[in-house]
Amino acid sequence: MLKRLSQLRKNKGWSLQETADLLGIAKSTYAGYESGYRQPSLEALIKLADLLGTSTDYLLNRIDNPSRQKNIELTNKESYSTISMNIDQKEISEDELIDFIAFVRAKRQLSQK
Repeated sequence: MLKRLSQLRKNKGWSLQETADLLGIAKSTYAGYESGYRQPSLEALIKLADLLGTSTDYLLNRIDNPSRQKNIELTNKESYSTISMNIDQKEISEDELIDFIAFVRAKRQLSQK
């Protein structure tokens, strides 16, 4: 987790102080997370993942992809867990993903007839 926290923070161009300020904690507390001197609480781990745009699984070295998984809620209240995707080096928006799912469903219905 230590290297990942530091790398994600540096990728954002943030100092230790800026990151601590965004989290609402002391610089020494955040520095302790990066050095391994301190372990973040579950609440702090979730805040870290949200702030750095990744998942808690990535921070905990459970997965190797830093992209956060998204839960997309559709109009019919179904939830789908998806991996963020890019088309032409641009991340697919939630609206585009919903449109894509609707397109696939319509195409499947047509092929069943």
